Amino acid sequence: MNKPEVDQSLVDMAVELATAAGAMTRKWFDRGTVDFATKDDGSPVTEADKAAERYLREQIGLAFPTDAIIGEEEDNRDGTSGRTWIIDPIDGTKSFTHGVPLYSTLLSVVDEHGPAVGVIVLPALDEVLSAGRGLGARHNGRATTVNEQDDFDSSYIMTSGLEYWPDPIERDRLVNSSATVRTWADAYAYVLLATGRCEAVIDPLVKIWDIAPMQVIIPEAGGVISDQVGAPWEEGRHIVASNGKIHNRVIAEVFEA
Repeated sequence: MNKPEVDQSLVDMAVELATAAGAMTRKWFDRGTVDFATKDDGSPVTEADKAAERYLREQIGLAFPTDAIIGEEEDNRDGTSGRTWIIDPIDGTKSFTHGVPLYSTLLSVVDEHGPAVGVIVLPALDEVLSAGRGLGARHNGRATTVNEQDDFDSSYIMTSGLEYWPDPIERDRLVNSSATVRTWADAYAYVLLATGRCEAVIDPLVKIWDIAPMQVIIPEAGGVISDQVGAPWEEGRHIVASNGKIHNRVIAEVFEA
């Protein structure tokens, strides 16, 4: 049974909010040096992360006071509407603190039917990728799709890094595969996939705020997104996203599933 499409106005608002939050981060990024603290999990956090998430929480709270909110930097807020907003104010904070322009602001909505809206804003690159369930995906306002490449040997596979793969055997299978592997990382990799500039992305052990927008964007762009055995993703699992043409081959090559 097809799930109902979302209202375009909700997508438009999510794009507006994420774009504004992303623009806030430029104030820190453009300085050239960014101070950061280290969280308990070892990941960095900056004043820009906190300011952008605070802005998004405030604006969502004003517009949708009964919606729940999940964010990376603050505690979850419960809601009663059946709808949840998921925030990652800066995905790729390490890139951000090093002056690399591939960081992004992520915003998504999940409703009673599942993933509903996804937005990836690349503030330093002036790129916006968005999707609403049943409405397709758009890149800088124009319809976008994954590519049709079905030759695994000619494919580009992205991953955020090789140093933190929990299973070195799986990592080595990826590196030694006949595809080309690049670490053009974090949410930027999914922008490349959804706009036809690569064929697959693998991310080990992601959190919900890392991947929530992609669960709308990739299917709406014509691709496939799953865990490492081809099942729907759950917390604590890896993500495999692709153009759909090489999805099963990627899983078989790397995870032998």
